[in-house]
Amino acid sequence: MIHAVLYEPEIPQNTGNIMRTCAAFQVHLHLIEPLGFYLDEAHLKRAGMDYRNLINVTVHQDWDSFCKENPGTYYFTTRYGSTPPDAYDYTKEEELYFIFGKESTGIPKDILKAHKDHCIRIPMDGSARCLNVSNTAAIVLYEAMRQRKYASLSYEEQLKPGIL
Repeated sequence: MIHAVLYEPEIPQNTGNIMRTCAAFQVHLHLIEPLGFYLDEAHLKRAGMDYRNLINVTVHQDWDSFCKENPGTYYFTTRYGSTPPDAYDYTKEEELYFIFGKESTGIPKDILKAHKDHCIRIPMDGSARCLNVSNTAAIVLYEAMRQRKYASLSYEEQLKPGIL
């Protein structure tokens, strides 16, 4: 299974976009506290997180509890990485966790240093610091799904079939 992990997300709209991506790709979403927003129904609707009922979301108290509960292979998206996401092999039958940092500061450097062989950077213009976290999540998760031949995903429109 493929998992997206948001380390202390701060902006509900980014989390909402990532929720929608996770729903479309059947990816389990993990949120590591503290969160910069409330997860109650009123706040979720305001942030555009109307896909909440289509995905599996788990909230973790902190990084350590997340790690204890979720064995698998971790990949960290960071501006400090130097390996593009397509350089790794995601086809093995294992739990894959793609960790995305908080909008203001990213993933703590001590965590990155402990996993420097699995730090991903999306290649981009050298004068650009980074992409929006929801865009990064979409790119990285798409690459993992592509390598797994889009297992269990539909190639045809299901909600409004027969338009073309």
